[in-house]
Parts: sequence; structure tokens; C-alpha cells
Amino acid sequence: MHFVRVAVLALLTLLLSGCGYNQIQINDESVSAAWSEVLNQYKRRADLVPNLVQVVQGYAAHEKDVLTQVTQARASVAGIKATPELVNDPAAFAKFQQAQGEMSSALARLMVVVENYPNLKADAQFRDLQAQLEGTENRITVARKRYIESVQNYNVGVRTFPNNLTAMVFGYKTKANFAVEDEKAISTPPTVNFQKPAAPAAAPAPVPLPKPAAN
Repeated sequence: MHFVRVAVLALLTLLLSGCGYNQIQINDESVSAAWSEVLNQYKRRADLVPNLVQVVQGYAAHEKDVLTQVTQARASVAGIKATPELVNDPAAFAKFQQAQGEMSSALARLMVVVENYPNLKADAQFRDLQAQLEGTENRITVARKRYIESVQNYNVGVRTFPNNLTAMVFGYKTKANFAVEDEKAISTPPTVNFQKPAAPAAAPAPVPLPKPAAN
């Protein structure tokens, strides 16, 4: 009896391996790890925001609209419960992506405003926070890219034969992903030009007409 049980288990293991079960598990773990890194970097950015707003406010308190936008964007991000299961809910994932996009836009507007305050740009604490923020934005871009690649591998695995049969039996579905076409725009910093436009060229002096000859 014991031999039969072992033989059945061995046969099931062989069948599951041949139908892609193990590969689905590997791809699923890869997605989970990549998603955790995305959340980690986004949290790192959110943690920088309060200190950044406080420093900017010390030099540009009257820039209330921009500062309020950043604060509200952070509150929206904090209000979303980012769990590992979020990647299995397209609607919740889209809401998360929208909130993070609004946070990115608010921070970009804040950095544009900062250009108008030389004393703020020279502040040591601000420079340190700005360097941390830039580093975090770069890590976010890398983390998102790895997540996109992991989800692509996973989704292809659960949609192609014969793995799709195994995925159907065990209830594995495709996972939500970031839009690949947005990555270039997200990773490109805004171009800011505060130079005054060149003054228009002076109009040429009129050429005097020749006087009529005397009769």
C-alpha cells in the first residue's frame, strides 16, 4: 500500500512537472519578489516627501498650491493598501498606478518651482533630499522594469499550451502590469528652461527716398 502511494505521488509529480506546474510556481515567485521591490522603492519615495515639503516651505511658503498637491498626492498613495494580492486585481492595480503617477507629477511640478529659489537650491538639507529623491526615482524605474519583465514571463506561461491547462486547473490567472509604453516618459525628467526669451531684433531704419531733381 505504501509503495502504491509513493508511486502515485511520483506519477503526479511527473505529470505536473510536464504540464508546467513547477515553472508557474517559479514565475509566480519571481513576480512576488519584483512587486515587493516596487513597493519598497515607492515607500522610500513617500517617506522623503514630508521632509522635502517642510524644507521647501521654509523658503517658498507662498507656493501653497504646489505644496498642497504634493501633500495630497502622498495622502492618496498612503490610502491605498498595497498588498501582494494587488497584482491579481486589475482595477485595484490601475488605481495604485494612477496614484503613483499623480505623486510623480506633483513632485515634478515641485522641482520646477524650486528653480525659482536659488537660496533653497543651495540649502544643504534640500540638496541631500533632492539627491535621495533622484536616486529613489532611478530605483523605481529599475524596479518597475523588472516587474514588467517578470509579469510578462508569468502571463505568457499561464496563457500558452500546455501550461494554460495547468493554470486553469489550479486557478492561476494573468496578473496586472504597468504599461510598457509609459516607462520612457516616467524615467525622463521634465525639461525646464527659465531663460528669458531673446528680445526681438530692432526693425531696420527706413531708407530715405531720393529728393526730386530741381527744375
